[in-house]
Amino acid sequence: MDYIATILPPLLQGSAVTLQVFLITLVLAVPLGLGLALVRISRFKFLGGLVNGYIWLMRGTPLMLQMLFIYFALPFIPIIGVRLPDFPSAILAFVLNYSAYFAEIFRAGIQSIDRGQYEGAKVLGLSYPQTMRRIVLPQVIKRILPPMSNETITLVKDTSLIYVLAMNDLLRAARGIVQRDFTTSPFVVAAAFYLIMTLVLTYGFQRLEKKYAVYDE
Repeated sequence: MDYIATILPPLLQGSAVTLQVFLITLVLAVPLGLGLALVRISRFKFLGGLVNGYIWLMRGTPLMLQMLFIYFALPFIPIIGVRLPDFPSAILAFVLNYSAYFAEIFRAGIQSIDRGQYEGAKVLGLSYPQTMRRIVLPQVIKRILPPMSNETITLVKDTSLIYVLAMNDLLRAARGIVQRDFTTSPFVVAAAFYLIMTLVLTYGFQRLEKKYAVYDE
C-alpha cells in the first residue's frame, strides 16, 4: 500500500489530462455531430454528400493515424502550414473523429422518427426548426442513449492513444513508472482508474435511460 501511495500523484496528474481530453471532446463533438447529421439528411444534396464523405473518411481511418497526420503533416501542407502543439492536435483529432460517429448515431435516431409526426407538426404550423427542437429531438435523445453510452465509454479508452504525441496522460504516466520500477502495479492502478471512469459513465447513462423510459409508460 505504501508503494501505491507513492505512485498515485503522477497517476492522478495523468488522469487529469485524460479527463480533459475526454470532456473537451465530448462537449465539442456532440453538437458538431448533431449539426453534421442535420446537414446530411437535409434537402441540400451537395452538402449532404460532402458530410457523407467526411464521415466515411473519419470512420474509415484509424484515430491514431489522424492524430499523427494533424500533428506532423499539417505544417507541410502549403495552404495550411500550421504546427499545432500536442494538446490542441489531440483535441482536434478526437473532435473530428468522434463527431463523425456521433453524427451517424444522431442520423439513425432522427430517421427512426415516424414521418407522420413531421406532417402533423406542419399541420400545426410549426416550422422545420421548431419541429426538430420541440418534437423530434426530445424523442431522438431517448432512442440514442444506448449507442451514445457505448461510444462515450469507447472515448474514455481511446484517450490512451494520445501517448503517441508524448502527452503525459494516465497510460503514459503508468508506463513510465513501470519502466522505472520494473513492476506492473502501476498498470493495475491505471486499469482501476479507467474502470472507475467507465463505471461512472455507465451509471449516469443508466439513470438517463430510466428517466426517459418513464415517458413510455
